[in-house]
Amino acid sequence: MKQVVQNYKSGELAVLDVPAPGCKPGGVLVRTAYSLISTGTELMKVSEAGMSMLGKARSRPDQVAKVMQSVAVNGVPATYRKVMGKLDSYTPLGYSLCGVVEQVGAGIDDVKVGDLVACAGNEHALHAELNWVPKNLYTPVPDGLAPRHAAFGTVGSIALQGVRRGEPQLGEAALVIGLGLIGQLVVQLLAASGVRVVGVDPDPARCELAESLGAVACGDPASAAVENAVAELTGGHGVDHVYLAAGGDSNQPVELAARLSRDRGRVVDIGKCRLDLPWNAYYEKELDVRFSRSYGPGRYDPEYELEGRDYPIGYVRWTERRNLACFLDLVARGRVDVDPLVSRIADFDDAVETYQSLKDGELKAVAVLFRYPEHKEEAAQAPAVTVPAVRRGDKASARARSVHAPVRLAFVGAGNYATSMLLPHLAQRDGVTLSTVVTTTALSAANAKRKFGFAEATTDLDAVLGDPSIDAVFVVTRHSSHADLTQKALLAGKTVFVEKPLALTEDELADVLATVEKSGNDRLQVGFNRRFAPLLQEARKRLGARTGPASLRYLVNAGRLQHGSWYLRQGVEGSRFAGEGGHFIDTASWLLGADPVSVYAVAASDNEDLQIVLRYPDGSTATVSYVTTGSPSFPKETLDLVADGKVLRLDDFVRASVYDGRGKRWVSSRLPKARDKGQSAELAAFVKAVRTGGPMPVPLESLAATTAATLAVQASLAGGAPVTLARAR
Repeated sequence: MKQVVQNYKSGELAVLDVPAPGCKPGGVLVRTAYSLISTGTELMKVSEAGMSMLGKARSRPDQVAKVMQSVAVNGVPATYRKVMGKLDSYTPLGYSLCGVVEQVGAGIDDVKVGDLVACAGNEHALHAELNWVPKNLYTPVPDGLAPRHAAFGTVGSIALQGVRRGEPQLGEAALVIGLGLIGQLVVQLLAASGVRVVGVDPDPARCELAESLGAVACGDPASAAVENAVAELTGGHGVDHVYLAAGGDSNQPVELAARLSRDRGRVVDIGKCRLDLPWNAYYEKELDVRFSRSYGPGRYDPEYELEGRDYPIGYVRWTERRNLACFLDLVARGRVDVDPLVSRIADFDDAVETYQSLKDGELKAVAVLFRYPEHKEEAAQAPAVTVPAVRRGDKASARARSVHAPVRLAFVGAGNYATSMLLPHLAQRDGVTLSTVVTTTALSAANAKRKFGFAEATTDLDAVLGDPSIDAVFVVTRHSSHADLTQKALLAGKTVFVEKPLALTEDELADVLATVEKSGNDRLQVGFNRRFAPLLQEARKRLGARTGPASLRYLVNAGRLQHGSWYLRQGVEGSRFAGEGGHFIDTASWLLGADPVSVYAVAASDNEDLQIVLRYPDGSTATVSYVTTGSPSFPKETLDLVADGKVLRLDDFVRASVYDGRGKRWVSSRLPKARDKGQSAELAAFVKAVRTGGPMPVPLESLAATTAATLAVQASLAGGAPVTLARAR
């Protein structure tokens, strides 16, 4: 299918051929009829992409701060790969469309194939021929409403939510500053609510349009006409509420809002304008400044938007989806007229030229629609996929491959970790062929194919599992899917590399091990990379063999998660330690040469800090301090191992030291920018095992023991006592 994309690094716009999305449970697959260009938000993004790197940094200081923090934690090379990977990727455009339901996912019963729906979301209502849209981000289109008008649904919901934040009442007066697409809709919604409206915009044509759609008067912000109109309309008291629907760097809108508001009036920010509030003006009138967050309650809540969990109407009257339905109803009943706002309807194939005309100012427009081809191409019938199961007796033949043939790899998932920490090491490795990349979103698969040279990109997992030429599958998806995808790949006879964690529950771990037993396929590696780190490998060698028990301390300065991180979705993705803690337990066990026999964990009462004590068969102990309240300027990982009169010290994979009983000291260090946590060596060992059919880099028993110990942390916290590990060796 085709999709409009932009490269944020170069500014390139393109209509790209990308894999069609699959229809997942909890949503519908929609073939787009019309999609709307947001001439404010989207053009701002397009303009930013055309800036220099310095200009981009100046426009997004919040992102610069995140980059600097990543440098301190991960080093320059890893941060550079991550940042450039994000910049040099195609990103989608669009978030408001109308289309026809082509396929209905499991759990959906409010629409059927052939229904017309309006869709929302900057990840789901894109300028693309097909979109998968979750339940709370679409709504049926009322009978008789034209698809081109229904395509305004999302932008209309933004305007509607802004109006709701102002709490308008019959007979009040309002000022709308900025008469672009959002401002024009706000004017109509206020007028439909019985509010008298004055509009402000430097463009006379937009002022004239707003007056034709219900504004009492409109004018240039610098003219006296606006102040006179407000004074006449309100008896000199000022407007009851002001709606900031303007953009740009000028502070004029907020100053004008204060000047023309009544005492204790309301100022609602809908757009993205400068907000240097003049303190005296806002204080003396005790103005109520409010922000309107996009389409309404539910926005940015993954449980609402992705999992379909609605808010009870008795507690949240107007959600994203209910706002969307309400706006469409207003348009269908003629209370809001969007037709005069349409400046151009362009063919979808002409998307690049249309954006360029808007950016260059050749096309002066309030709203522009893309019209998609009316005919439907028949979808190719995918052949049925038979998943082969490798029995124990078939292992030898499965491994019997030419050591000279390239190892063919497939990736399921192509997020930040895969594209910054794994694929850069594999793309240039001799004897490796990147065969297929599978993602849930079409564009991420297309990006990975372009950047790393995959032969194929798809959203169809069966295309990988049923391909006998693929030797190994990497599972690099969200934590909640690891166990299930690992089992499917093992049953398909593939060698599997799964990023940690292997499982989020004891039942999931048991299912994975049962799958190994059932299929006879034990070719499994979990991404515990730290044991492969060169500094740690050398330090362990220098320490030498132990004769007595050891004491190990591992301090992990994990830091706080950013708001919105998917790690915070513990109900779905498991606890933070369940997702990351296996790294540290595996490292401790590797250094101590055994798997733990018991786990005891305690937590601080008011935060996520954990203290975990692991006991080992020879009497050794390891304490993992996993803390989130430390300083971000302190190294993330420090480790000390004491045994037989010797000490091994690791400082964040930058410096390692070993002290022996005679006072001799070995020190090795790297530049901070060259921090190496072992991913390259880990991947080399994995590829070698796949090519030769030799043993996996880490025994399955150890992978299982580490996972069991990681999961036992939560059990120990819940029970307040040590947990004995049944699978300990």
